[in-house]
Amino acid sequence: MDATGRGAGWLELSVIADPEAVEAVAEILARVAPAGVSIEPAFELVEEGLAARVVAARPAIVRAYLAPADGAATAAAVERTRTALGHLQAFGLRPIGDLLTRRLDDEDWATAWMDSFPVLRIGRRFVIRPTWRRHRRLPGDVVLALDPGVAFGTGLHPTTRLCLEGLETWAAEGRLDGAAVLDVGCGSGILGIGAARLGAAAVLGVDVDPLAVEAAAGNARRNGLARRVRARSGSLPTGAGPFDLVLANLIASLLVELAPLLRDEMRAGGPGGGGRLLASGIFEDRERDVRSAFDRHGLEVTGSRRDGEWVSLEAVRRG
Repeated sequence: MDATGRGAGWLELSVIADPEAVEAVAEILARVAPAGVSIEPAFELVEEGLAARVVAARPAIVRAYLAPADGAATAAAVERTRTALGHLQAFGLRPIGDLLTRRLDDEDWATAWMDSFPVLRIGRRFVIRPTWRRHRRLPGDVVLALDPGVAFGTGLHPTTRLCLEGLETWAAEGRLDGAAVLDVGCGSGILGIGAARLGAAAVLGVDVDPLAVEAAAGNARRNGLARRVRARSGSLPTGAGPFDLVLANLIASLLVELAPLLRDEMRAGGPGGGGRLLASGIFEDRERDVRSAFDRHGLEVTGSRRDGEWVSLEAVRRG
């Protein structure tokens, strides 16, 4: 493969990485690919090959795409990426493969990223169906038709899976029936749509990225939920609360920073406690920081889930 950048077409960069190295590899590739990266975890086929299930313990593939540009600039970007990956490999903490490159014609580029998204089963009931794939619905399936575009939130990442599993638990407890839900950093809208599918009466998604808002609104329409799931640009405070349930699939530093604002969006407590929060995006070495911030600002952690080294926390508003 000619990685010098000569000729037309997009250049695909890909790296096979241990699950615990995926985030570091993705950050390196994102430096040269402003449109973002895709993470393709290992999966196994189920239901006679009609669906897939993520195998979190196996290596994942991280991909990024460089737009057609000046050959020298593209070649330099590839070398910078290769050097940075070499530095990461030198730590010897987790296996990271070599940087691979592949030239794609414009027509190939238009559909190449779609190959990374199979029909995916998550938890007991959720099925994430990319809009370009078919799925044979089974009894009890809660199917979310999703076109992620460039927005985060496809169900492939452990942080999203943890949230969807948390939603299933809330549904089993009856907490979603008729609930008002806020989805902070809504991305593709997957969590808000999942909440509505499980019984929420009204969902508001907010995101600082206009592309995410567009994707979330489009996915709500695709799932016939445009009246119950809304998306708008912005962050906290929303001025639209209080909410019974708040979803926040962010990163630990943001959860720490936003803790008091998250609390203020939640319904005040009664005899059974106040509104509930499901927070994800927490790497295990930051869990203590997030718990401390929640405690300082009147959020009592009542449970947690883990997927590899990722953690989600459930909390209730005190007072």
